[in-house]
Amino acid sequence: MTLVSVVRDYIDRMLQDISGMKVLILDPLTVSIVSVVYSQSDLLKKEVFLVETVDNMSKESMSHLKAVYFLRPSSDNIQKLRRQLAAPRFAEYHLFFSNILKIPQIQVLADSDEQEVVKQVQEFYADFCAIDPYHFTLNINANHVYMLPTVADPHSSQIFCDRTVDGIAAVFLALKKRPVIRYQRTSDIAKRIAQETAKLMYEQESGLFDFRRTENSPLLLVIDRRDDPVTPLLNQWTYQAMVHELIGIEDNKVDLRNIGKVPKDQQEVVLSSVQDDFFKANMYENFGDLGMNIKRMVDDFQQIAKSNQHIQTIEDMAKFVNNYPEYRRMHGNVSKHVTLVTEMSRIVDERKLMLVSQTEQDLACNSGQAAALEVVSNLLNNESVSDIDRLRLILLYALRYEKDSPVHLMQLCNKLSRTAKYKPGLVQFLLKQAGVDKRTGDLYGNRDLLNIARNMARGLKGAENVYTQHQPLLLQTMESIMKGRLRDVDYPLVGNHFQQGRPQEVVIFIVGGTTYEEARTVALHNAANPGTRFFLGGSVVLNSKRFLKDLEEVQRISKSTSV
Repeated sequence: MTLVSVVRDYIDRMLQDISGMKVLILDPLTVSIVSVVYSQSDLLKKEVFLVETVDNMSKESMSHLKAVYFLRPSSDNIQKLRRQLAAPRFAEYHLFFSNILKIPQIQVLADSDEQEVVKQVQEFYADFCAIDPYHFTLNINANHVYMLPTVADPHSSQIFCDRTVDGIAAVFLALKKRPVIRYQRTSDIAKRIAQETAKLMYEQESGLFDFRRTENSPLLLVIDRRDDPVTPLLNQWTYQAMVHELIGIEDNKVDLRNIGKVPKDQQEVVLSSVQDDFFKANMYENFGDLGMNIKRMVDDFQQIAKSNQHIQTIEDMAKFVNNYPEYRRMHGNVSKHVTLVTEMSRIVDERKLMLVSQTEQDLACNSGQAAALEVVSNLLNNESVSDIDRLRLILLYALRYEKDSPVHLMQLCNKLSRTAKYKPGLVQFLLKQAGVDKRTGDLYGNRDLLNIARNMARGLKGAENVYTQHQPLLLQTMESIMKGRLRDVDYPLVGNHFQQGRPQEVVIFIVGGTTYEEARTVALHNAANPGTRFFLGGSVVLNSKRFLKDLEEVQRISKSTSV
C-alpha cells in the first residue's frame, strides 16, 4: 500500500457510489490533494463535469447535478457549508472531510440542512498531498514559522503545529496504524509536534486509532530540517530534484510560461510518477543518462516516421519535436521532457552550474579547508556565477568550517557583500539556527568512528558521479532505525511506549520541509529493502530558493522583534 494508492482509493469511493452527473467542490488545500493523484480524465470517467472551489462558487442553480464536497474540516469551511446549505443549488449534497470532524461541527451541519439535501457525511483521511508513493507534503505556506521560538509568534506557531499534527494523524489513519513516536531531542518544535500527536492518538481520539496490533509497532520519527541544512542548499543532478531546483515543481506541476517559445499545450506540464511512465522510469536518473534516454525515444520515433534527420544535440531534438506536430500529438509526453531538459541545459550553461556544483559537493562531502577556501574565493570573483550560487557556496563553506577559521569565513563574507546582492548577517544567522552546536546528527560523518570509516571507504572507491556524491543525513537515520541503533538520548520516545523489534513501517516527518533528494533516498531504499518500508513527509518540499526565503523571513522577523 502506498500513499498515492490510499488517496486514490478514497477519491474513487467518494465518486463511484454516487450515480449520475456530479460537481466536485474543493477548498484550496484539497485541490492540491486531489490533483496530485487524479487527472481531469479520471474525473470525467467518474461523471464529474464541473469542479468548483468552495471559496469561488457561482450562484446559478444546478438542480440536475449532485454535489460532492471534499473539504478540510476547518471552522471556515464549516461556515461556508452552512451558508450554502441554507440556499441549496444542487439536488443532493454528499459531504466528505479530509480529517476528523468535531461533534459541534457535525451539529452545525445537521442544523443547517433544513431542506434535507445532505445524503451523507463521511471522514476520508486524505489530509496530505501524496506527491509520490512514499513522499507526502502538507504545503504549509508559512513554513518559516518552524524556525521561530514560540514566544515570537504564538498564534502562527499554534497554527503550524495544529496543521502538522492533523496531517500526520491523517497519514496514520489512512495507513490504519498507531505508531510509537520519537523526536529529535534538540528541537523544541519537533518535541512539541510529537507530544501533541501522541496526545491526539493515545488520548483524545484513541478509539479511532485502535487498530489491530502488530508484533512490531510502526514508528513515527519527527525531526527538524535544521539538523541537515546542507541538503536543501545543494544543486541537484537527478531528474525530479533538478527540475524542482532549477524551475520549480508545485503539486507535481511545472510552470513553463516564462521560458520562451513553448507551445500552448506545454506551458504547464505534469510530472507524476503515477500518470507518466517515462517520468516514473527516469525520475531518479542523473542528467546525463536522462538525456540519452530521451534521445533513444526520439530516435525510435524517427525510425517509425522514416526520418533521416541526424540528431546529435539536445537542440537538434527540440527542433525535431517542433517540426513534427503529429509527434507532439502522439508523444506529447516526450515533447514535455525534451522541453524540460532543454531549459535545464540552458540554465546549467548560463549559471556555470557544473563548475559551481563540483565545489558544492566537495564542501558537503570532502574535508580540506585550505583548498575549499581558495576555490570558493575564486568562484566569488567569477562574474559568471550568479548571486544565489555565491551565497549558497558561502553558506555551505560556513556550515562545514564554522569552527575551523572564523577569520577566513569573515573574509569570504566581506567579499560576498562586495560582489553580490547580499543580506548582511544571513551567514551568521544560519549558523545560529543550524550550526554544529544546534545539530543532533553526524552531518559530515566526522564524529562517529563508524561514519568516519564509511566516508574513508567511499573516498577510496571514488564517486560514480562527482555531482551526486552527497548523501543526505536522512540515510544515516534510516540505517540507524534499520539496525536498531537510533539512540534514545538523541531521539527520545514520547510517553511510556517503547519500540520492540525492527519496525516494518516508519514515517519520518521533517519539520521545515523535505527535499526530492531525500525522497529519492527513501524510494531507492524501499526498492532494495522490502522488509522495512519508509514514508517521508514534511511541511513543504524545499529547493534552495525556498529554504533561503524561509531563512530570510525568520531573520527579518527576529530583527524586528529584537528592536
